[in-house]
Amino acid sequence: MAARINPSILSADFVNFERDLGRIADADLVHVDVMDNHFVPNLTFGLPMVQRIQEVSPIPLDVHLMIDDADRWAPDYAETGAFSVTFHAEAAADPVGLARKLRKIGARAGLALKPDTAVEPYLELLPEFDQVLVMTVEPGFGGQSFKHEMMPKLSAVREAADRDELDIWLQVDGGITLDTIEVAAQNGADTFVAGSSVFAGGEPADKIRMLRERAAAHTHR
Repeated sequence: MAARINPSILSADFVNFERDLGRIADADLVHVDVMDNHFVPNLTFGLPMVQRIQEVSPIPLDVHLMIDDADRWAPDYAETGAFSVTFHAEAAADPVGLARKLRKIGARAGLALKPDTAVEPYLELLPEFDQVLVMTVEPGFGGQSFKHEMMPKLSAVREAADRDELDIWLQVDGGITLDTIEVAAQNGADTFVAGSSVFAGGEPADKIRMLRERAAAHTHR
């Protein structure tokens, strides 16, 4: 399995997004955190900003919706041309129907699970999704510590996907560093959201390379 690194622009310079997008051009995708101050206690940006990022980004967009009423709003984000749109299971009335709608528009459909959300009810639905995002922090703010107790959930998704031979990406988001990326990779993750560990100090391109190498060396087999 490949090790994909998706830097989160939540940790970028909001006044210099285009510059910072250029600094992560060697990444696989750019992770765009959309928060509405309802589903999570933070407000970032909405559809117009995502549309503009789509226009100037050198790499595809991995949109993560931390918003209420995902059934209503997620298709609009897919219409921007985003490569991937991930919505939260807790915010969708019909996750399967929404995933099918996103795929029909042309985006990969992702399902995100908060730390307190059990994964078992969704394992049989995995064929409907292109990506599952296991949150390794509480969604809403960057810079939190990695929750090691999420690893059994991660392993459960990987085991189910491998058993059914599904081509599904398994993403983790929250507290990803050179150390924790090893743990997540060993437990089945292949797609990693990294914010502070990419943008805080040093060259983002170097950080991306080191994270990718560290993950690849510990990938679940």
